[in-house]
Amino acid sequence: MSGHSKWSTIKHKKAATDAKRGKAFTRIAKEITIAARAGGDPNFNASLRLILEKAKQANMPKDNIERAIKRGTGEIEGGDLQEILYEGYGPHAVGILIECVTDNKNRAVSELRHALGKNGGNMATSGSVSWQFTQKGYLSITQAVDPDEFFMLAVEAGADDVQFDEGIAEVYVEKDSFSAVRNALSDAGYAFEDASLIYEPNSPMDLGPDEAVQVMRLIEILEELDDVQNVFSALTISDEAMEAMG
Repeated sequence: MSGHSKWSTIKHKKAATDAKRGKAFTRIAKEITIAARAGGDPNFNASLRLILEKAKQANMPKDNIERAIKRGTGEIEGGDLQEILYEGYGPHAVGILIECVTDNKNRAVSELRHALGKNGGNMATSGSVSWQFTQKGYLSITQAVDPDEFFMLAVEAGADDVQFDEGIAEVYVEKDSFSAVRNALSDAGYAFEDASLIYEPNSPMDLGPDEAVQVMRLIEILEELDDVQNVFSALTISDEAMEAMG
């Protein structure tokens, strides 16, 4: 089980709580705004259509969605967002990649540096951490599936790996084949909990439960920052570490 797979499971559980809902809406709204730059009609913008499906699954209010689209198309102010990938190290020299979407780069960097420094980590120079990861497509589905049937469909469409864990079917695919696999599963009637590009560690790091928890808590802190969209680490998260997180 890859480190990302375990962490996505944790995030899935957390996303179900009301406390996380406002943050989820903010992240989705930013994704909608960026996607809408290529056009506000989902019938002609596949990226926007996919994100709108995510917004619907999250029960995001219609007014929020419409405002986010208008920011992206320039009909209202607020669409001046930058997508930036920051690199850093967590406790025990675990490599971390942080995807941010922000309208204030200086604020984003300052908050990241503070959070990392206060929790046993530090910022890293561009390229010093990213080489440890490979960008891949990732899809997760929470509806009931026939494992054998789903596996064959995904692999025949071009998926590299399919995993089933705690009611979640997770698909990993090379970046160039992401659209083909996503479309094949969508055409077969599957709805995505998540469908995005991720960074998977080339050589995942194993740590003891206590050390892993230190990294996981840092990731939680980073994910709470307003400008942070996603956090990826090189950590392999064991069942013992998940239990220790509570």
